[in-house]
Amino acid sequence: QVQLVESGGGLVQAGGSLRLSCAASATIFSFNNMAWYRQPPGKQRELVASITYGGSTNYPDSIKGRFTIYRDNAKRTVYLQMNSLKPEDTAVYYCNSLGVHWTWGQGTQVTVSS
Repeated sequence: QVQLVESGGGLVQAGGSLRLSCAASATIFSFNNMAWYRQPPGKQRELVASITYGGSTNYPDSIKGRFTIYRDNAKRTVYLQMNSLKPEDTAVYYCNSLGVHWTWGQGTQVTVSS
């Protein structure tokens, strides 16, 4: 089973930036489409960004232009660069395989103050 470890969250003011990292424990990572998800307080988990094993990316309209997902297959790591953060971006952020999920990691908390 693949283990996922997210890091890089924290407290930031609106308009600020953070870069999240997610390290995977197995080389199968390199052959999987990956995604970042988030779960705001009291809400369901939602997709934030996805990237294919070849590097093609996709974002929901609410995220486009602010977040960038990228990956380093040699390091088995996927990243999420978040710019122009808003209070509504406050959530626990997770990464996982897109589609059939592996076991969820602990996530990393992102809190954006107004």
